[in-house]
Amino acid sequence: MNEQVIRNIALLEELETSAKLIKLGFGELQNLDTGNDFYFLPFQLLSQGFERLMKAYICLGYLNKHNKYPIYDYIRKKSHDLEKLLNTILEEYYNNHNLPLLKEDDEFLKNNPQLKRLLYILSEFGKFARYHNFDIITGKSQPGMDPKEEWEAFENELLTIIPNGFERMVDLNTQHEVFGKISRSIIILFERYIAALSRQFNFRTLGSLGHQYSVVLYNFSLLEKSKYGQTNYRQHTTSYNQMLKPGHKRTEQDELERKYNPQYKYKEIKKTEYNGDWPFYADEVIVECREKHWCIITINGYDYALNGNAKGRYKLENVHEAGMAILGKSISHFIEIALKL
Repeated sequence: MNEQVIRNIALLEELETSAKLIKLGFGELQNLDTGNDFYFLPFQLLSQGFERLMKAYICLGYLNKHNKYPIYDYIRKKSHDLEKLLNTILEEYYNNHNLPLLKEDDEFLKNNPQLKRLLYILSEFGKFARYHNFDIITGKSQPGMDPKEEWEAFENELLTIIPNGFERMVDLNTQHEVFGKISRSIIILFERYIAALSRQFNFRTLGSLGHQYSVVLYNFSLLEKSKYGQTNYRQHTTSYNQMLKPGHKRTEQDELERKYNPQYKYKEIKKTEYNGDWPFYADEVIVECREKHWCIITINGYDYALNGNAKGRYKLENVHEAGMAILGKSISHFIEIALKL
């Protein structure tokens, strides 16, 4: 096997690794809530995933321009600095091909202030901040920034633009939904960023080898506005799969209660007939209110809790936590529908 083939294989492995790290990082972001504030894990996964993806992109761009891979120092000088890597891509290897979608991508990558801030936090984490506590322990005169503190400040800014965000954050019935909205907003920014880079592979900006490798990032490259923030990346994480519990599978007795118990009221709702932002992965659901208090939802023959009362009373999984509803999309209207029954 000649040296060029070995290098090509190594680059393909880097791209595959980057895609896996990014998906895991998104999943761990979605796992964050009041009971899990382990930010270090998504920081580590995303900073490495983004860095590897952009370095692989630059190597392919360089190969396409110069018919050879760059030398070690060319890449090493940009290590851990995600902003510098992105600037190199935009200045030397990006092409919008005069297409509206790619022009929009170009504008977003160059000028979105929220993306720049998030990449800065992850860059600082990759360069210095992952050892922030050791800097303090060892008495370093200028310890690195605390990435968790910076990230939480960014989250709090997002919280201010969520209607009644702070009030809903302390409400047990809505705090999970608010966390979902925050993580969804961040993931939408990152999905737009990854999709913009991935589409360059499809349009042969990085040459024939880049186009050949586009399959690795195919799912990201297909993302469009209507799909941003709707993927459940948690399914890629071990912690989510370990804690995931199935909903309650409905029995004949459940169906009889629903049909004949005067204290049980229910309604079928279809996505095609719903006038609003549909929050579920399934296209049809049944909402039910029991004894004017306990709201549940049935999806594909399984019951889940719509409100906290039902979760406690029937020991049901929350519909968001069970992965049946899109994180960050509100289910409050469906609770209202159930209560009005």
